[in-house]
Amino acid sequence: MTIKIAIAGASGRMGRMLIEATLAAPDCELHAALDRAGGDSIGTDATAFLGKPSGVAITADLAALKGADVLIDFTRPEGTLAHLALCREHHVNMIIGTTGFDEAGREAIKAASGDIAIVSAYNMSVGVNLVFKLLEVAAQVLNQGYDVEIVEMHHKHKVDAPSGTAIAMGEAVARAWDQELKNIATWSREGITGEREEGRIGFAALRGGDVIGDHTAVFAGPGERIEITHKASNRTIYAQGSLRAARFLAGRTSGHFSMQDVLGLN
Repeated sequence: MTIKIAIAGASGRMGRMLIEATLAAPDCELHAALDRAGGDSIGTDATAFLGKPSGVAITADLAALKGADVLIDFTRPEGTLAHLALCREHHVNMIIGTTGFDEAGREAIKAASGDIAIVSAYNMSVGVNLVFKLLEVAAQVLNQGYDVEIVEMHHKHKVDAPSGTAIAMGEAVARAWDQELKNIATWSREGITGEREEGRIGFAALRGGDVIGDHTAVFAGPGERIEITHKASNRTIYAQGSLRAARFLAGRTSGHFSMQDVLGLN
């Protein structure tokens, strides 16, 4: 079975990674490449950057989604939600790697999953999703006397903080503690903050250079410190994880899934 894949943000760094990974996968076919209207890439061949033609032109016309099996979207919340509505209308499944949704956006994704199958994740990396599982185990064992801090660093162009992956790491710990992250998170510190309150999860976000994504969860206890770290050195990890999610969705017509579901970790 060949999976017909549409890719949003086709001219961006992540879009190009996804296109290249799709072309290299024997069970996948590039069906459509989408980008914003007015961009320099509109009308050009989607694989021109690879020095070979694909026959698929980059377009802003969302009608190109028709006939695709799945759309992979790593764009911005407003663009992803526009794509979501059309995917729902035309019964095209979605893989959503976009972060920064507000509550209304998350509810829209949940509602759409009644009509199409969706994998949404803060991070599509197989390694990162294994880290989420390791954090749950660590938090269950280190549930007393250990302070948890989550530190992340990304390139200077990233617009949201903390990263979606850092939030997901905090959620993994909070879940193991039978808590909701929003009730125990300390998102930032400044000035005279007083002593650290027990049972909270602290966050720190660093930005600079071209760092793809570094994440560390620190469990600091009396006499020892345990750190669980993931460092991304290449964006291909997100593309490969996305294709794995596309294979997972093949044959599914509805449902809202995570990468934990894709990897069989739930």
